[in-house]
Amino acid sequence: MNIVIAPDSFKGSVSAVEAAAAIEKGIKNYVPHAKTVLVPVADGGEGTLDSLVAATGGKKVHVKVKGPLGTPVQAMYGLQGDGKTCVIEMASASGICLVSDDRKDPMATTTYGTGELIRRALDDGCRNFILAIGGSATNDGGIGMLQALGMRLLDSSGESVGFGGGELDRIAIIDDSEWDHRIAESTFLIASDVKNPLIGPNGATFVFGPQKGATPETVEILDKKMHYWADIVQKKTGIRMHDMPGAGAAGGLGGAFQAFFPADMKRGIDVVIEYTRLRDHLREADLVFTGEGQIDFQTASGKTPVGVAQAAQKFGIPTFVLAGSIGRGIEELYEYGIHSIHSIVNAPMSLQAAIESAPELLAQTAEQVIRTYMANRPVNGTVGNEVNKQRNW
Repeated sequence: MNIVIAPDSFKGSVSAVEAAAAIEKGIKNYVPHAKTVLVPVADGGEGTLDSLVAATGGKKVHVKVKGPLGTPVQAMYGLQGDGKTCVIEMASASGICLVSDDRKDPMATTTYGTGELIRRALDDGCRNFILAIGGSATNDGGIGMLQALGMRLLDSSGESVGFGGGELDRIAIIDDSEWDHRIAESTFLIASDVKNPLIGPNGATFVFGPQKGATPETVEILDKKMHYWADIVQKKTGIRMHDMPGAGAAGGLGGAFQAFFPADMKRGIDVVIEYTRLRDHLREADLVFTGEGQIDFQTASGKTPVGVAQAAQKFGIPTFVLAGSIGRGIEELYEYGIHSIHSIVNAPMSLQAAIESAPELLAQTAEQVIRTYMANRPVNGTVGNEVNKQRNW
């Protein structure tokens, strides 16, 4: 029996690599001779760098940059095994994980550090980039990143504006005379599961601003500032970011990439599936296990379990999903090739206890799922215990 194990991380608990190992342990407790292939994956957010670097035998390069509040943070980029492709998680430099709840402020947070990561990778010779832009703390329209790469954003007096979304409507001139020329020589693949436009009720600020610290009043102000910025960009480039799908990703960073970079945007999980060669592994598979910390109706919008299940469905392979918690609206997920969904929480417990016990809970649940599957699987014309007890699969 060939089993592909392709989970995402269980955020705040275990990495995708650790989750895959725990699931494998549970499966082999019952089917010790099963052939397992571990393909840790991600959907364009946290863990994307680790997944792509591990899959290609690459390495990580640590870089000190400005964090979302302007103070130094230790970030990193990944270099894939080919030595040519750079993987950047913007959250490493500009992520919400770097800002405490009492300091979240989308009027002030900046993507400057993300630009610094790109600049350092360019200095190191990289010309092919994969940008995972989930998990941002920012709502600055990408201006910080642009500033770090040489774009001069000037006010009506010819002075450079500061950092953060609060500065967007002060920009009168976009001066690209010092823009890094190496960007035009490079390729940028943007991995994101966000299709929101830049502005409006479904845009970056209204949808994602509150989780980054924006009050209802701040949301209204920031959306107007973002609209102003989109107008300025359109005058400069001819590109209308306002209602462009994906422009609202990472607080408008997605729009900045589409307006100023030679960039393509794809669903994050599709990028990861391609670069980890998951489809090649699926060709010989009988079963697939995947999972993530929380699964609900939002999972259908490009999250890991659905992306993996869709890939497996094309080969007629059933997919089992393990999750830390199960929310509402999962019924629609079965349309995407998911066979069944299982919570790993097996008794009343606190969130902290579940987080700390995740490896054990994943292993236990994986074992129970494979036991159930094997008990009902015909083997040489027989269903059930006597043959399955041998477990020589």
